[in-house]
Amino acid sequence: MGYKSDIEIAQETTMNHIREVAQSIGIEEKYIEQYGNYKAKIDYNMLKDYENTPDGKLILVTAISPTPAGEGKTTTTVGLADSLKKIGKRVAVALREPSLGPVFGVKGGAAGGGYAQVVPMEDINLHFTGDMHAIGAANNLLAAMLDNHIYQGNQLNIDPRRITWKRCVDMNDRQLRFVTDGLGGRVNGVPREDGYDITVASEVMAILCLSRDLIDLKERLANIVVGYTYQEEPVTAGQLHAEGAMAALLKDALKPNLVQTLEHTPAFVHGGPFANIAHGCNSIMATKMAMKLGDYAITEAGFGADLGAEKFLDIKCRMAGLKPSAVVIVATVRALKHHGGVAKADLGTENIEALKKGLPNLLQHVENITKVYHLPAVVAINRFPTDTEAELKTVEEKCKELGVNVALSEVWGKGSEGGIELAEEVVRLCEQPNDFTYCYDTESSIEEKLNAIVTKIYHGDAVELTPAARKQMMKLNDLGFGKMPICMAKTQYSFSDNASLLGAPRGFKVQVRNLKVSAGAGFIVALTGEIMTMPGLPKVPAAEKIDVDITGKITGLF
Repeated sequence: MGYKSDIEIAQETTMNHIREVAQSIGIEEKYIEQYGNYKAKIDYNMLKDYENTPDGKLILVTAISPTPAGEGKTTTTVGLADSLKKIGKRVAVALREPSLGPVFGVKGGAAGGGYAQVVPMEDINLHFTGDMHAIGAANNLLAAMLDNHIYQGNQLNIDPRRITWKRCVDMNDRQLRFVTDGLGGRVNGVPREDGYDITVASEVMAILCLSRDLIDLKERLANIVVGYTYQEEPVTAGQLHAEGAMAALLKDALKPNLVQTLEHTPAFVHGGPFANIAHGCNSIMATKMAMKLGDYAITEAGFGADLGAEKFLDIKCRMAGLKPSAVVIVATVRALKHHGGVAKADLGTENIEALKKGLPNLLQHVENITKVYHLPAVVAINRFPTDTEAELKTVEEKCKELGVNVALSEVWGKGSEGGIELAEEVVRLCEQPNDFTYCYDTESSIEEKLNAIVTKIYHGDAVELTPAARKQMMKLNDLGFGKMPICMAKTQYSFSDNASLLGAPRGFKVQVRNLKVSAGAGFIVALTGEIMTMPGLPKVPAAEKIDVDITGKITGLF
């Protein structure tokens, strides 16, 4: 029997009207702004009216360090929500919005897969409700106002060589990483070196996801540092009087989007910073809505637990005052064998030795969640047909040694039926008290915080600051930014800053080459290794296989 593609499964589904989905979880008509029949924005003022409603349990879904074999984090998140609903729980799911870059590049969309997807899948993976475009427009308005200020006499005395604010576009376009603009004579601006980030790497995206309301959004936008004067003083968006117009562009983007899973579970899909270059979580507003409306709110954080979960717990939970009740760590036997040195082509063959060699990657993520953050955890094995009983038993035994249960997840092929075991374990864990602890104290110095992440989470020896980064650290301290949390920009493929060090490496240092403040978002970004804020397309982009027929039906999305 041939497998159906994700898009075929999604297109065969009969969706419920979005008003019906909203009503199923108690959203009143007055808060719903429809975008057609199957998408809606939910007015954030609803949160004020629900202030005294108790929060549901918050469950974070994270994963091992990603490999080309795939892990299925979003699929598991969606499937778990459907399974909880299946066993009679009131549940909502909160996910990130996909970026067009990966959709047309190498990774594909971010709407789940198989029989555990959010729909309408094509809309979610393409323009959706226009949030990405609004973020790009607000980012680029600030860039235009900044360059115009310099062109019109530069009253703030901005040094064009010290501008840190980049333009952005939601596409993988390596050609735009470094550009020279303002050419063509005096009337066309002031020539300078410039560059583009992908929209999801924009600080505006991080701000949208961390804002509590429109006033908070505006204050955060005003705090953005766009560059420095000739006297090395920071210049902010507020000094350029840009925050009001930026907020006007973002006022609708700030409202969480409501869609549904294939099994009609309500799903908030809102905001999507990458976890290898930003904080990798959906918006605080969407998470809070899911918690107010559901007894269980299921959310995910990008890439492996060393990136997404670390930032979810140390940045998002700290800023929003959230306390998770349980953590699900997704793994596949195939991916663990890849961490054990097996080539992608051979992952379907039983190999207990390679599995044992790769298992420390999973066990380190588990230990970080249970021993550093003191949260209860379950390992979800996203089952593939090629997994053998002996391999599955090996994973189960090793996790048991850490006091963590393993639940098989077959939601990709079976939908909610395939996640009952996982759902029941999550319910059990949520009843346990936990002593949630952060990895570091924000009062610690920048270097101490960096060292805490490197030694406690990555299990490296220490952080190593380049002379340039050390100078930046001293400057950030002098400017009063030293008490902010840290957002590590690091490869997703390894605990270290070297993508080729798989498994659970030891005896390494993590080199920070650049420290910059995202004063609006409220964190310091530490750039390590070869990390890029503008990805490129692969040799054969996914875009080559995407098409649309005469009826408007899209094919090739995955």
